[in-house]
Amino acid sequence: MSFNTNKTVRVVANPYDRSRYVSQCFPQFTLANCKLSYVPQFKYLGHIIEHTFCDDSDVNRELRNLFARVNVLIRRFSYCSTQVKLKLFKSYCLCYYDIALWQNYHVSVGNKLTSAYVSLNVLNYSLAFRNMVVFSAMLMQLNLPSFNTVLHNARVAFLSEQVKTVWWCCYERY
Repeated sequence: MSFNTNKTVRVVANPYDRSRYVSQCFPQFTLANCKLSYVPQFKYLGHIIEHTFCDDSDVNRELRNLFARVNVLIRRFSYCSTQVKLKLFKSYCLCYYDIALWQNYHVSVGNKLTSAYVSLNVLNYSLAFRNMVVFSAMLMQLNLPSFNTVLHNARVAFLSEQVKTVWWCCYERY
């Protein structure tokens, strides 16, 4: 087995209960005579994992990605029809990687992402819905899900895939 010691790091996970802390400092780990560096967070397959198991950094990463994607759509496709913009938005901006894994994030961070989702939709479709004040009505007319619906559907799809995997593993044993 080979390791890339430049990419290998160590994270010490904090327990949820502070009374269960064993130590504040840990011995230096070595791998192939190279010392591994300690980091409070790292990115694994695009998902940011923190030592506190909080998903705030990953939610903020997805928020930045959402702004970038919508800005690309606005810049490049501003003269397209609403239907074309809608199709591009559904295929390009509703693909959230790993949001089904988010379990522990602060409400303020989740609210930022939800409000950005709504405001970016308004910005993207502002020409067609200039006088509309109620965002949920605009989403309904465009046949777009709310962000909470997107999050719920991702979690349900993830859990149903886990159930299928467990069922298939049990089926294989017998």
